[in-house]
Amino acid sequence: MAPLAASGEDTGLPPFSPAAIFTQFNLVSLIALGLVVSASLYLYGVWRLHQRGDHWPVGRTVAFVAGGLGSIAAVSVTGIEAYDTTLISVHMVQHMVLSMVGPIFLALGAPTTLALRVLRPAPRKILLKALHSRFVRVLTFPLVAFGLFIANPFVLYFTGAYRQTLEHAWLHEFVHLHFVVTGCLFFWPLLGLDPLPNRWPYPGRALLMVLSVPFHTVLGLTIMQSKELLGGDWYPNLGLTWMDPHADQVTAGGILWAGGEIVSVTMLGILVVQWVRQSEREAKRIDRALDRQEAEEARDKAKITTPGEPTPPEPYTR
Repeated sequence: MAPLAASGEDTGLPPFSPAAIFTQFNLVSLIALGLVVSASLYLYGVWRLHQRGDHWPVGRTVAFVAGGLGSIAAVSVTGIEAYDTTLISVHMVQHMVLSMVGPIFLALGAPTTLALRVLRPAPRKILLKALHSRFVRVLTFPLVAFGLFIANPFVLYFTGAYRQTLEHAWLHEFVHLHFVVTGCLFFWPLLGLDPLPNRWPYPGRALLMVLSVPFHTVLGLTIMQSKELLGGDWYPNLGLTWMDPHADQVTAGGILWAGGEIVSVTMLGILVVQWVRQSEREAKRIDRALDRQEAEEARDKAKITTPGEPTPPEPYTR
């Protein structure tokens, strides 16, 4: 793509359409390999649990494989990948899915919990030690993860880094992986299904999600109103007669703005549901504890008043 962009000739790509998503695939990439390996390991773990008679929720499997890995595959090995260096709007859809949608579904799949249930004692201890190491504690601390999640797009789009990702394929793939990793660092402790450190109470988690909304709004509006093109002259030099780079950048900013708010509101809904369920479980636990206490008191009273045994005298009162 780089030599064609520099030559100013039409790259030959047809106008982007939904049909292009299903007609152009890139199955030879590190991301495609990672998706296949991740799906295989997860499904193997589920199979191992079923083999020994243990239960694993089907919803978690669907969330991880179809929702998480499936959404990442939809924007990294299909026609969306073919156009992500041609249309900034397509890249922005990819950005939103890789950094927000995919990580949320991956977290709902609880892969760490699955691994801890499947692994043998020795590797399980190694995994637990790694999860609770100082390095992981720092990275998953909500404020640190929040800072990385918010700062990354500003650094990427408003420095020369974005142009470099367009010119170098290896850096382009690295940024994709970086989106996924930073999204996981932010969302996994918030969802709290896996035994990760630094899990805040639900009000604190909800507050972080609320605070993330303005940053997406500011970033989206800044991109929409910017007179300078992201990537410099990269997009004009592609020579695509069917695409206006400035109009496409406005669309990209709108996608980032609206997409960030939609995903954040959805995430808030998930947190509220989890919060309610936790409150219900806590209420049931307290009820069971009170029932046990009442049963023990009833048994003690029955022993005291058993027929054939003297009844204790009433306390003397004046």
